[in-house]
Amino acid sequence: IIDVRFNNNQGSRYFARNVYGLLIVITSTKTGIDMTHNIKDYGAGTLPDQIRSRVCRGINGLDIHYLEAGFENKNNPLLLLLHGFPELSYSWRKMILPLSKSGYHVVAPDQRGFGATTGWNNSYVLDLSSYYQNNLVRDMLGLVSALGYEKVKSVIGHDSGAGVAGWSALIRPDIYESVVMMSAPFTGAPNIPLNTLKNLTTTKDPIADIAAELANLERPRKHYQDYYRTPEANSDIMDSEKGLPNFIRAYYHHKSADWKENKPFPLCSWTAEQLAKMPTYYIMDLDDTMPEAVGKHMPTSEEINSCEWLTEEELKVYVSEYERTGFQGGLNWYRSGGSSGNRGNLELFSGMKISKPAMFIAGRQDWGIFQRPGAIAKMRNEVCTNMGEIQLVDNAGHWVQQEQPES
Repeated sequence: IIDVRFNNNQGSRYFARNVYGLLIVITSTKTGIDMTHNIKDYGAGTLPDQIRSRVCRGINGLDIHYLEAGFENKNNPLLLLLHGFPELSYSWRKMILPLSKSGYHVVAPDQRGFGATTGWNNSYVLDLSSYYQNNLVRDMLGLVSALGYEKVKSVIGHDSGAGVAGWSALIRPDIYESVVMMSAPFTGAPNIPLNTLKNLTTTKDPIADIAAELANLERPRKHYQDYYRTPEANSDIMDSEKGLPNFIRAYYHHKSADWKENKPFPLCSWTAEQLAKMPTYYIMDLDDTMPEAVGKHMPTSEEINSCEWLTEEELKVYVSEYERTGFQGGLNWYRSGGSSGNRGNLELFSGMKISKPAMFIAGRQDWGIFQRPGAIAKMRNEVCTNMGEIQLVDNAGHWVQQEQPES
């Protein structure tokens, strides 16, 4: 059966015509859903042969692309790996095979808004409900079910994927037996305001709430998430003067342990003065775009050539995917995160905790673990009731699973 169906966004049309060509669809005897054959050219030769690229069709309105290994043994328990921004399923390329060799079926999907997954709207949408956290959890639950699993041994999320992992474990502990959150502490559900009968209160978004204070600093600044929510953020990146390959290279370098100025420490409070101590990829100069912010710290040719965790061939995979889709899908996650609709949905889970075994892993040179003062303590002491030790990996910045996969 030759699948020539085109979805309603430009990215998916281009995906079908120019990246992978015609998709040959089969029906899985295990799950009864349509899947593509292995997409042989995904990764442009940078992936081991044991990792295959597949598409699971009709999942919560999406056709979800994923990488997998360890699928040969149908009795292998499932590990679900969730990427962040600006990442892809490909960001787990160094972890998929080693984990599968430990006896797991390892699946790393492109989440809604990213990569070769199609069916999402890649515009600056007004209706953000498809990007609400509960719907992102629904996406992954649908994928797990479609693959024929009733249980997941562990859901492992990095960056914004850690949020989806955390919410998955909190909302569906009957499905997810453990959770690993990486680089972004999970602080749980927002509280429902108490005693509001006489004293009406509203829950404010802390990112928006701090904007004026940051702008009024002697050196005017802005929060990167505030910038990522703007209509122009995607075009700033896609049309940046030095080009997309240089932006991605600079962004990854600047947030990694390769940039020697990454020496994070806990911040005392959520104030502009404290936040301004972070690098400009988090607290940007007020008039900068993100390409301008990270471009000031573009690695040298020598640094690029010596970067073993992101070779030029691997960088080209990111560039080819984001050239096709743009960044708006991922940027919509930031917009949704600050929306009253998303917060209102999550208030349903106010007071709930993660009871399953939990772990947190991050690079020791990663500012992400401290960008929200008090977040780690809240995760460990309030949100997770069965939390293991905090694991900080030496010589790794924000991209810990890529920089130090063997750790």
